[in-house]
Amino acid sequence: MTVLITGSMAYDTIMVFHDYFKNHILPDQVHILNVSFLVPELRREFGGCAGNIAYNLKLLGVEPVPVATVGEDFGPYRERLYKLGIESRYLKEIEGTYTAQAYITTDLADNQITAFHPGAMNQAHLNPIPTEVDARIGIIAPDGREGMIRHAEQFHQAGIPFIFDPGQGTPLFDGAELLHFIELATWVIVNDYEAKLIQEKTHLTPAQISEDVDAVVVTQGAEGSVVYVNRRPIKIPPAKPEKVVDPTGCGDAYRAGVIFGLLEGYDWETIGAIGSLMGAIKVECAGTQNHRFTMDEFRQRFFANFGYHF
Repeated sequence: MTVLITGSMAYDTIMVFHDYFKNHILPDQVHILNVSFLVPELRREFGGCAGNIAYNLKLLGVEPVPVATVGEDFGPYRERLYKLGIESRYLKEIEGTYTAQAYITTDLADNQITAFHPGAMNQAHLNPIPTEVDARIGIIAPDGREGMIRHAEQFHQAGIPFIFDPGQGTPLFDGAELLHFIELATWVIVNDYEAKLIQEKTHLTPAQISEDVDAVVVTQGAEGSVVYVNRRPIKIPPAKPEKVVDPTGCGDAYRAGVIFGLLEGYDWETIGAIGSLMGAIKVECAGTQNHRFTMDEFRQRFFANFGYHF
Protein backbone atom coordinates (compact mmCIF):
# COMPACT_ATOMS: atom_id res chain seq x y z
CA MET A 1 0.00 0.00 0.00
CA THR A 2 1.67 3.19 -1.22
CA VAL A 3 0.83 6.73 -0.11
CA LEU A 4 2.07 9.95 -1.74
CA ILE A 5 2.82 12.62 0.86
CA THR A 6 3.35 16.23 -0.16
CA GLY A 7 4.49 18.63 2.51
CA SER A 8 7.54 19.95 4.27
CA MET A 9 10.75 18.13 5.13
CA ALA A 10 12.46 20.07 7.88
CA TYR A 11 15.05 20.14 10.61
CA ASP A 12 13.73 21.12 14.05
CA THR A 13 16.18 22.75 16.45
CA ILE A 14 14.55 22.56 19.89
CA MET A 15 15.82 24.55 22.86
CA VAL A 16 14.63 24.56 26.47
CA PHE A 17 14.64 27.75 28.55
CA HIS A 18 14.74 26.84 32.27
CA ASP A 19 12.45 29.67 33.33
CA TYR A 20 9.22 31.34 32.20
CA PHE A 21 8.99 33.77 29.30
CA LYS A 22 6.55 35.89 31.33
CA ASN A 23 9.32 36.65 33.83
CA HIS A 24 11.45 38.27 31.13
CA ILE A 25 8.98 39.91 28.78
CA LEU A 26 7.44 43.15 30.06
CA PRO A 27 3.97 43.57 28.50
CA ASP A 28 4.20 47.36 28.44
CA GLN A 29 7.61 47.25 26.72
CA VAL A 30 6.95 44.85 23.84
CA HIS A 31 7.30 47.70 21.36
CA ILE A 32 11.02 47.79 22.22
CA LEU A 33 11.46 44.09 22.89
CA ASN A 34 15.10 42.99 23.17
CA VAL A 35 15.55 39.78 25.15
CA SER A 36 17.93 36.84 25.18
CA PHE A 37 17.16 33.43 26.65
CA LEU A 38 19.89 31.10 27.93
CA VAL A 39 19.05 27.61 26.61
CA PRO A 40 21.33 24.96 28.15
CA GLU A 41 19.30 22.18 26.50
CA LEU A 42 19.38 21.87 22.71
CA ARG A 43 18.65 19.06 20.31
CA ARG A 44 18.24 18.80 16.56
CA GLU A 45 15.43 16.60 15.30
CA PHE A 46 14.27 15.39 11.91
CA GLY A 47 10.83 16.83 11.19
CA GLY A 48 8.54 18.48 8.70
CA CYS A 49 4.95 17.36 8.12
CA ALA A 50 5.76 15.07 5.18
CA GLY A 51 8.69 13.52 7.03
CA ASN A 52 6.67 12.98 10.20
CA ILE A 53 3.70 11.44 8.41
CA ALA A 54 6.03 9.17 6.41
CA TYR A 55 7.79 8.02 9.60
CA ASN A 56 4.50 7.13 11.29
CA LEU A 57 3.13 5.34 8.23
CA LYS A 58 6.28 3.22 8.07
CA LEU A 59 5.68 2.14 11.68
CA LEU A 60 2.20 1.02 10.60
CA GLY A 61 3.55 -1.05 7.72
CA VAL A 62 2.54 1.35 4.94
CA GLU A 63 4.94 2.39 2.15
CA PRO A 64 5.17 6.19 2.25
CA VAL A 65 6.51 8.21 -0.66
CA PRO A 66 7.26 11.80 0.39
CA VAL A 67 7.21 14.43 -2.37
CA ALA A 68 8.99 17.60 -1.29
CA THR A 69 11.72 20.12 -2.03
CA VAL A 70 14.84 20.14 0.15
CA GLY A 71 18.05 22.11 0.43
CA GLU A 72 21.73 21.40 -0.03
CA ASP A 73 22.00 20.45 3.67
CA PHE A 74 19.58 17.52 3.35
CA GLY A 75 22.27 14.80 3.35
CA PRO A 76 21.88 13.60 6.96
CA TYR A 77 18.08 13.44 6.58
CA ARG A 78 18.32 11.50 3.31
CA GLU A 79 20.64 8.99 5.00
CA ARG A 80 18.11 8.57 7.79
CA LEU A 81 15.32 7.90 5.31
CA TYR A 82 17.50 5.27 3.64
CA LYS A 83 18.06 3.51 6.97
CA LEU A 84 14.33 3.60 7.69
CA GLY A 85 13.51 2.18 4.28
CA ILE A 86 11.57 5.28 3.19
CA GLU A 87 11.66 6.20 -0.50
CA SER A 88 13.51 9.48 -1.17
CA ARG A 89 13.78 9.63 -4.96
CA TYR A 90 10.96 12.19 -5.20
CA LEU A 91 12.64 14.67 -2.88
CA LYS A 92 13.96 17.41 -5.14
CA GLU A 93 17.06 19.30 -4.00
CA ILE A 94 16.96 23.03 -4.74
CA GLU A 95 20.40 24.48 -5.37
CA GLY A 96 21.47 27.38 -3.16
CA THR A 97 18.83 26.78 -0.46
CA TYR A 98 18.55 25.29 3.00
CA THR A 99 16.06 22.61 3.94
CA ALA A 100 13.15 24.15 5.86
CA GLN A 101 14.11 24.73 9.49
CA ALA A 102 12.24 25.50 12.69
CA TYR A 103 13.97 26.99 15.72
CA ILE A 104 11.79 26.36 18.76
CA THR A 105 12.39 27.68 22.27
CA THR A 106 10.18 26.23 25.02
CA ASP A 107 9.87 27.52 28.58
CA LEU A 108 8.92 25.61 31.73
CA ALA A 109 5.20 26.23 31.08
CA ASP A 110 5.50 24.65 27.62
CA ASN A 111 5.03 28.03 25.96
CA GLN A 112 6.90 28.21 22.67
CA ILE A 113 8.59 30.88 20.58
CA THR A 114 9.33 29.59 17.09
CA ALA A 115 11.20 31.01 14.12
CA PHE A 116 10.62 29.15 10.85
CA HIS A 117 12.75 29.40 7.73
CA PRO A 118 10.91 27.84 4.75
CA GLY A 119 13.98 27.60 2.52
CA ALA A 120 13.53 25.05 -0.26
CA MET A 121 9.93 24.45 0.80
CA ASN A 122 8.90 27.62 -1.03
CA GLN A 123 9.87 25.91 -4.30
CA ALA A 124 7.56 22.93 -3.78
CA HIS A 125 5.68 23.78 -6.98
CA LEU A 126 8.82 22.78 -8.95
CA ASN A 127 8.35 19.15 -7.86
CA PRO A 128 5.18 17.70 -9.45
CA ILE A 129 3.25 14.67 -8.26
CA PRO A 130 4.89 11.52 -9.74
CA THR A 131 2.10 9.90 -11.74
CA GLU A 132 4.14 6.73 -12.29
CA VAL A 133 3.76 5.80 -8.61
CA ASP A 134 0.80 3.46 -8.06
CA ALA A 135 -0.52 5.32 -5.02
CA ARG A 136 -3.86 4.53 -3.41
CA ILE A 137 -4.06 7.75 -1.40
CA GLY A 138 -2.33 11.12 -1.31
CA ILE A 139 -2.17 13.90 1.25
CA ILE A 140 -1.59 17.63 0.90
CA ALA A 141 0.21 18.60 4.10
CA PRO A 142 1.53 22.13 4.87
CA ASP A 143 4.06 23.17 2.22
CA GLY A 144 4.86 26.10 -0.06
CA ARG A 145 1.67 27.95 -1.01
CA GLU A 146 1.96 27.46 -4.79
CA GLY A 147 3.06 23.87 -4.30
CA MET A 148 -0.04 23.02 -2.26
CA ILE A 149 -2.31 24.46 -4.95
CA ARG A 150 -0.59 22.68 -7.83
CA HIS A 151 -0.30 19.35 -6.01
CA ALA A 152 -4.01 19.35 -5.19
CA GLU A 153 -4.84 19.91 -8.85
CA GLN A 154 -2.35 17.23 -9.91
CA PHE A 155 -3.79 14.68 -7.48
CA HIS A 156 -7.26 15.42 -8.83
CA GLN A 157 -6.17 15.16 -12.45
CA ALA A 158 -4.42 11.85 -11.77
CA GLY A 159 -7.53 10.44 -10.09
CA ILE A 160 -5.74 9.89 -6.77
CA PRO A 161 -8.04 10.46 -3.77
CA PHE A 162 -6.35 12.78 -1.30
CA ILE A 163 -6.60 14.38 2.12
CA PHE A 164 -6.47 18.16 2.35
CA ASP A 165 -4.53 19.00 5.52
CA PRO A 166 -3.77 22.75 5.41
CA GLY A 167 -2.36 22.92 8.95
CA GLN A 168 -0.12 25.92 9.57
CA GLY A 169 -0.62 26.89 5.93
CA THR A 170 -4.31 27.70 6.41
CA PRO A 171 -3.73 31.49 6.74
CA LEU A 172 -2.01 31.51 3.33
CA PHE A 173 -5.30 31.00 1.48
CA ASP A 174 -8.44 33.07 1.07
CA GLY A 175 -11.95 31.67 1.15
CA ALA A 176 -12.19 30.99 -2.58
CA GLU A 177 -8.89 29.10 -2.59
CA LEU A 178 -9.91 27.00 0.41
CA LEU A 179 -13.19 26.15 -1.31
CA HIS A 180 -11.21 25.06 -4.38
CA PHE A 181 -9.12 22.70 -2.26
CA ILE A 182 -12.29 21.29 -0.71
CA GLU A 183 -13.85 20.79 -4.15
CA LEU A 184 -10.83 18.74 -5.28
CA ALA A 185 -10.22 16.79 -2.06
CA THR A 186 -11.74 13.52 -0.89
CA TRP A 187 -11.20 14.16 2.84
CA VAL A 188 -10.30 17.18 4.99
CA ILE A 189 -8.36 17.06 8.28
CA VAL A 190 -7.86 20.14 10.49
CA ASN A 191 -7.50 20.95 14.16
CA ASP A 192 -10.21 22.90 15.98
CA TYR A 193 -8.47 26.27 15.50
CA GLU A 194 -7.97 25.68 11.77
CA ALA A 195 -11.62 24.61 11.48
CA LYS A 196 -12.71 27.96 12.93
CA LEU A 197 -10.35 29.83 10.60
CA ILE A 198 -11.71 27.99 7.55
CA GLN A 199 -15.26 28.67 8.70
CA GLU A 200 -14.45 32.37 9.02
CA LYS A 201 -13.05 32.48 5.49
CA THR A 202 -15.55 30.20 3.69
CA HIS A 203 -18.63 30.68 5.89
CA LEU A 204 -18.95 26.89 6.03
CA THR A 205 -18.94 24.80 9.19
CA PRO A 206 -17.14 21.41 9.23
CA ALA A 207 -20.56 19.76 9.09
CA GLN A 208 -21.45 21.74 5.95
CA ILE A 209 -18.09 20.97 4.33
CA SER A 210 -18.73 17.27 4.96
CA GLU A 211 -21.48 17.42 2.34
CA ASP A 212 -18.83 18.07 -0.32
CA VAL A 213 -16.21 15.50 0.77
CA ASP A 214 -16.32 11.97 2.15
CA ALA A 215 -15.46 13.17 5.66
CA VAL A 216 -14.13 16.11 7.65
CA VAL A 217 -11.94 15.29 10.66
CA VAL A 218 -11.46 17.91 13.38
CA THR A 219 -8.86 17.09 16.02
CA GLN A 220 -9.28 18.55 19.50
CA GLY A 221 -6.02 17.71 21.27
CA ALA A 222 -6.50 15.90 24.57
CA GLU A 223 -10.28 16.03 24.05
CA GLY A 224 -10.15 13.57 21.14
CA SER A 225 -11.59 14.38 17.73
CA VAL A 226 -14.81 14.63 15.75
CA VAL A 227 -15.46 13.16 12.30
CA TYR A 228 -18.27 14.67 10.22
CA VAL A 229 -19.83 12.44 7.56
CA ASN A 230 -22.78 13.93 5.67
CA ARG A 231 -23.17 16.43 8.52
CA ARG A 232 -23.34 13.65 11.12
CA PRO A 233 -20.75 14.10 13.88
CA ILE A 234 -18.92 11.02 15.15
CA LYS A 235 -17.15 11.68 18.45
CA ILE A 236 -13.78 9.94 18.76
CA PRO A 237 -12.48 9.57 22.34
CA PRO A 238 -8.83 10.26 23.10
CA ALA A 239 -6.40 7.44 23.77
CA LYS A 240 -4.56 7.63 27.09
CA PRO A 241 -0.82 8.30 26.95
CA GLU A 242 1.34 6.67 29.59
CA LYS A 243 3.04 10.05 30.09
CA VAL A 244 3.01 13.45 28.41
CA VAL A 245 6.46 14.50 27.20
CA ASP A 246 6.19 16.43 23.94
CA PRO A 247 3.04 17.22 21.90
CA THR A 248 5.00 18.33 18.82
CA GLY A 249 4.12 16.13 15.86
CA CYS A 250 1.03 14.52 17.42
CA GLY A 251 -1.15 15.86 14.61
CA ASP A 252 1.07 14.26 11.98
CA ALA A 253 0.95 10.94 13.85
CA TYR A 254 -2.85 11.18 13.99
CA ARG A 255 -3.00 11.78 10.24
CA ALA A 256 -0.86 8.71 9.57
CA GLY A 257 -3.32 6.69 11.64
CA VAL A 258 -6.22 8.02 9.57
CA ILE A 259 -4.44 7.14 6.32
CA PHE A 260 -3.75 3.61 7.59
CA GLY A 261 -7.41 3.18 8.55
CA LEU A 262 -8.60 4.43 5.16
CA LEU A 263 -6.29 2.01 3.36
CA GLU A 264 -7.63 -0.86 5.47
CA GLY A 265 -11.25 0.15 4.85
CA TYR A 266 -12.24 0.53 8.51
CA ASP A 267 -15.26 2.47 9.74
CA TRP A 268 -14.71 6.03 10.95
CA GLU A 269 -14.99 5.12 14.63
CA THR A 270 -12.03 2.77 14.20
CA ILE A 271 -10.11 5.10 11.89
CA GLY A 272 -10.38 7.93 14.39
CA ALA A 273 -9.42 5.66 17.28
CA ILE A 274 -6.29 4.52 15.44
CA GLY A 275 -5.41 8.17 14.86
CA SER A 276 -5.96 8.97 18.54
CA LEU A 277 -3.68 6.14 19.65
CA MET A 278 -0.97 7.25 17.23
CA GLY A 279 -1.11 10.73 18.76
CA ALA A 280 -0.97 9.33 22.31
CA ILE A 281 2.08 7.21 21.51
CA LYS A 282 3.84 10.20 19.96
CA VAL A 283 3.19 12.49 22.95
CA GLU A 284 5.08 10.05 25.18
CA CYS A 285 8.36 10.75 23.39
CA ALA A 286 10.46 13.86 22.76
CA GLY A 287 10.82 14.78 19.09
CA THR A 288 8.54 13.95 16.21
CA GLN A 289 10.25 10.78 14.95
CA ASN A 290 11.67 8.97 17.97
CA HIS A 291 8.73 6.80 19.11
CA ARG A 292 8.63 3.14 18.12
CA PHE A 293 6.31 0.15 18.40
CA THR A 294 5.52 -3.17 16.78
CA MET A 295 2.09 -3.82 15.27
CA ASP A 296 1.41 -6.40 17.99
CA GLU A 297 2.14 -3.77 20.63
CA PHE A 298 -0.05 -1.27 18.82
CA ARG A 299 -2.97 -3.70 18.61
CA GLN A 300 -2.65 -4.52 22.31
CA ARG A 301 -2.74 -0.84 23.26
CA PHE A 302 -5.69 -0.28 20.95
CA PHE A 303 -7.66 -3.01 22.74
CA ALA A 304 -6.65 -1.61 26.14
CA ASN A 305 -7.91 1.85 25.17
CA PHE A 306 -11.00 1.07 23.16
CA GLY A 307 -12.08 -2.43 24.21
CA TYR A 308 -12.07 -4.15 20.84
CA HIS A 309 -9.65 -5.40 18.20
CA PHE A 310 -9.38 -3.85 14.75
